[in-house]
Amino acid sequence: MNAPAGEPPASAGERDREGRGSSQEGDDDVVAPARPAYRPSYVFLIAVSAVTLAADLGTKWWAKDRLEPQALTDLTAAPRPLSFRKIEVIKDHLNMIFAKNHGGAWGILGDESEAIRRPFFLLVSLAAIVFIVSLYRKLHPSQTALRWGLPLVLGGALGNLVDRIRYGYVIDFIQVRLTSTFVWPTFNVADIAIVVGVGLMAIDMFSPHRPEVAGKASGAKASAG
Repeated sequence: MNAPAGEPPASAGERDREGRGSSQEGDDDVVAPARPAYRPSYVFLIAVSAVTLAADLGTKWWAKDRLEPQALTDLTAAPRPLSFRKIEVIKDHLNMIFAKNHGGAWGILGDESEAIRRPFFLLVSLAAIVFIVSLYRKLHPSQTALRWGLPLVLGGALGNLVDRIRYGYVIDFIQVRLTSTFVWPTFNVADIAIVVGVGLMAIDMFSPHRPEVAGKASGAKASAG
């Protein structure tokens, strides 16, 4: 490039310094490409939920087949009282015994009519499933406890939902006697999964990590670097 009239032409060193300066100014405007948004694996959600559901339905099938009371009959007499079957796992503390839970946890709404009880629990179960799936979509990579907790709750909710649709009640069969006078309400594998899942969700809730802050910090470092 020719120098304006009356000015000496720039030397090669000056042109080189000017070129490097403009290049450095241009580099300051370059922004690192944003990292792709994290998407949790739905395969993991489906797999853990399916294993939980299978374990729950399988144990309920076993309980119904082995523990459900059967009528005692003979060839000449009318049906006699039911024969209750119980398996004592730990004497005076843990038993396997068949129970029908027409209500919710601790028998909530168990005395209501079927016309009210069944639609209510079906709607609650469906709402819980939608909530779990929507919450799973927003998972951050650091939320390991929540990543496990959500599919456990989902599998347990589906297990009890299948019972309500199929029988109109939930099959419980695990009985724990804490003291000589207090027996914990009978429960099942789905209830265990839900309690563990909710516990993991609580751990995540009270964990010190802040996923959104961590995400912003990493983004700022990428832009600066």
